[in-house]
Amino acid sequence: MTPTLYISPGACATASHVALQEAGIPHEIRIVNLRTGEQRTPEYLAVNPAGVTPALQTDQGVITQNAAILAWAAQTQPQAGLAPVDDAFAFARFNAFNGWLASSLHPALGKVLFSRPPLEGEARDQAIEQAQAKLDLAEAHYVEGPWVFGDTWTLADGYLMVFERWSRQAGLLDPARFPKLNAHLDAVQQREAVQRTLAAEGLSAI
Repeated sequence: MTPTLYISPGACATASHVALQEAGIPHEIRIVNLRTGEQRTPEYLAVNPAGVTPALQTDQGVITQNAAILAWAAQTQPQAGLAPVDDAFAFARFNAFNGWLASSLHPALGKVLFSRPPLEGEARDQAIEQAQAKLDLAEAHYVEGPWVFGDTWTLADGYLMVFERWSRQAGLLDPARFPKLNAHLDAVQQREAVQRTLAAEGLSAI
């Protein structure tokens, strides 16, 4: 069967969409409207009982979580060189960074951008400070340059791009404070596979 990826345009699942595009894996896209609660419908819960995106339906079953889908894409198409799948230590670092994005940067930015009701006053200021502290960590230690792991592009770069886009759109990615992250975002968005991904989701480079 052709793998089917369930996404919400511009949400974190864009990272998995980029992975399939970069790997050249034929796939279908199904849009899950998070704003209307489609992720909580019986139809989608039958795909992913956690009620979140992404979910990748394959002939072996469903894979959830961006980090897992990125690893699957890289290992499915090792000749594409999208992750260091033949180096146990380097692949562990790749997975660790993706885990940090999922468990640390994503929730920090999500608290600022997606809290309902929206945060206000001191609570919002504190959330912004905490999110930017995570971005400081990425700027200082996690982007070796020009890509996350130095001179070699990996799917981790496409995953980081999602949160850089959110941060820039929210005015959190001050070029003076985050020059490396801004340069990284611009470079990622110039890649052909990324441009195809954004166009397929009705998005554009920012």
